[in-house]
Amino acid sequence: MSLTTPSPSALEAPFPLVHWTEAEQDQSARWRSESATPPPKRVVLADDRMSADTAYRLACEGTGLLWRGDYQNARHLVQALSRRADRKTRKTSSTPAEAFNLHRQAQAQRARVLASVLIPLGADYAIPLRRAPDAQQACEEAYGPGTEASVVSLRELLGLIGAHEWRKKGVEIPFLKDRIHPHYGVFSPVRGEYIDLLAKAPLPANKSVAFDIGTGTGVIAAVLARRGVSRVIATDQDPRALACARENIDRLGLAAQVDIVQADLFPEGRAPLIVCNPPWVPARPSSPIEHAVYDPDSRMLKGFLNGLAAHLEPGGEGWLIMSDLAEHLGLRSRAELQATMDGAGLTVIDRLDVKPRHPKATDDNDPLHAARQAELTSLWRLGVRA
Repeated sequence: MSLTTPSPSALEAPFPLVHWTEAEQDQSARWRSESATPPPKRVVLADDRMSADTAYRLACEGTGLLWRGDYQNARHLVQALSRRADRKTRKTSSTPAEAFNLHRQAQAQRARVLASVLIPLGADYAIPLRRAPDAQQACEEAYGPGTEASVVSLRELLGLIGAHEWRKKGVEIPFLKDRIHPHYGVFSPVRGEYIDLLAKAPLPANKSVAFDIGTGTGVIAAVLARRGVSRVIATDQDPRALACARENIDRLGLAAQVDIVQADLFPEGRAPLIVCNPPWVPARPSSPIEHAVYDPDSRMLKGFLNGLAAHLEPGGEGWLIMSDLAEHLGLRSRAELQATMDGAGLTVIDRLDVKPRHPKATDDNDPLHAARQAELTSLWRLGVRA
């Protein structure tokens, strides 16, 4: 979905160590964190005898709880910590931007508390706990081959396992009459409304080549190829996204039409159609997967718009696919977006809009409900101003 910055992974060394005392002996293991969160400075052993209230107090103090009990009970503990974290009184806000910032702060604090339950992993990613699942393949997909014992937060491990299941199952894309299989750390095309816009927007007369900027899973490239574009060059700079896109394109039988290229934004040359679905919220991501949603200072959006004229063939179109949620949150105005387009020498040919269908759009309890209710996802057809 977006051009992401390379994320930390098990292939990047060295890892920090996490330390604790067990049987009156100092112990340590490699610390794994996809969000590059440092290991807790204090770690204590925990098992089925620890109460949720005690665990919550320790977690709020920043103490890591290295689990030595039943794995399923560790999951129950995380659920109990979640309930306690959600009980905290929500602060009131006077503006949408303030509501967003308070929401992000609450999310970050909640994440820190839930990440306090730690799980040991063997060198082969085996989990040495009762009733533990086989997470070897899920860990290998995210971290690469195992080499030594490590410790990971249960919250992250559950994310790995969930991503592995999504990868196996895939996401149904009605237009393709097939599924796209997202890899761990690559944004899943679950918000299908932007695919609907892409599928119905009128293609330029010249369908010889198109660029897909920030391909992610490769779904936009696949749709363009199925719509009859002879050659699609899809770019990304995240190794996971590149591997994911290649696998999806190969499985869909589109490798002869689609080239996957590692590049920051544009590939070499020009094209009559250039498509980009950038992150739509100008804020700092807190994890690798959030790079598909949060883009500090709108780097990718501005990079796409400012570079578009130099890469379009005469008479070509650039398609910007983006939610306007940031506008309803007060983080970016429509005037600012229009000014960036004007400054890049672009003109708006047309705009196609659709209302989001994701569950949060109708959730009255969501702290950002008003903004989500007003949100539109748009496909902007842009040309170069004469």
